[in-house]
Amino acid sequence: MKNLILIAHADIKEKLADTLRSLSPVSEFTFTQVESHSAQDEFDTALSVRDSVIGYTPRVRVDILLKCDNVDTVLQALRTADCGLAGRASYRVAPVEKQGAL
Repeated sequence: MKNLILIAHADIKEKLADTLRSLSPVSEFTFTQVESHSAQDEFDTALSVRDSVIGYTPRVRVDILLKCDNVDTVLQALRTADCGLAGRASYRVAPVEKQGAL
């Protein structure tokens, strides 16, 4: 199993959720509100005046648990989806050593 971690602008959360729900390899995902602090933020064309004033960019972290062979399929689907991710998100893929319910 792999954990696909997306960090995206918070303003695309609803469209992103709709897109993820439409992908058959995605059975579950979670959103966590996060703040992006970076010197690069001043060059971000999507940065609002509010974000410039408060000094950080509101983002959402998305964790998606996937079978190893579905990661590339989901990434490709997200690249081609019209949900606002283009140029406004980054991702990481991490191995999952264990999973289960408590």
